[in-house]
Amino acid sequence: MSLLRSLLYALWLTVTVIPWALAVLLVSIFRRGNPLYWMCAGWLGVAIYGARWICGIRWRVQGMEHLPDGPAILLSKHQSAWETFAFPVLMPRPLSYVFKRELLYVPFFGWAIGRLDMVHIDRSKRAEAWNKVADQGRRFLDQGNWVIMFPEGTRIARGQQGSYKSGGTRLAITVGVPVVPIAVTSARCWPKRMLLKRPGVVDVSIGRPIATVGRTADDVMREVETWIETEMRRLDPEAYAQPVPPAAAASVQPPR
Repeated sequence: MSLLRSLLYALWLTVTVIPWALAVLLVSIFRRGNPLYWMCAGWLGVAIYGARWICGIRWRVQGMEHLPDGPAILLSKHQSAWETFAFPVLMPRPLSYVFKRELLYVPFFGWAIGRLDMVHIDRSKRAEAWNKVADQGRRFLDQGNWVIMFPEGTRIARGQQGSYKSGGTRLAITVGVPVVPIAVTSARCWPKRMLLKRPGVVDVSIGRPIATVGRTADDVMREVETWIETEMRRLDPEAYAQPVPPAAAASVQPPR
């Protein structure tokens, strides 16, 4: 049954994204910015509610009250495509994702996001990529967006921990804004690079903003990493064989 539901969901994504993306491309000739963003977010709502109705993937969110009123960099755990679909639907203001430029070549979906205020980078050219992140990230923050990055750089399997990179905290320090850590357990229902989806609940936990002024990028990222990984073990304890070491856990906010 799960396989049948997963196949039906893949069909749902395909038949809805094509006309929606074509409409976005047409509208983008005349309108850009927030109107186009929210138009795309409409399809993302179709995607995550489709996952709920067809595959039984529900969600619960903690910590929305921690989101700041002003500019911020969101730094999230990344386990599957679910959170990339869900965050624009869940968040109260437009998000500017930092992502690899290869996604622009994905038919229809990639063509549409290429028309939005996003930062697409060539990860093989690190200096050039950073300059683009810094320049465009500042511009999008100034226009009221939140910039969102996945500090592990790629999707990480359930129960695993990747290498946290300090690009997001470096940007936050450069532009003088806080970072907001986010834990998400999407791989519980939507495993990395797998067609098969499982019914269940995805937990999203939003931490309190972390100040960056007067600190180093590596120091802030260590705090982000410790908070996220401690929270992941609280939200999905059966997925992790070992807890976060006590010395590291002592530096994070207590679980809510």
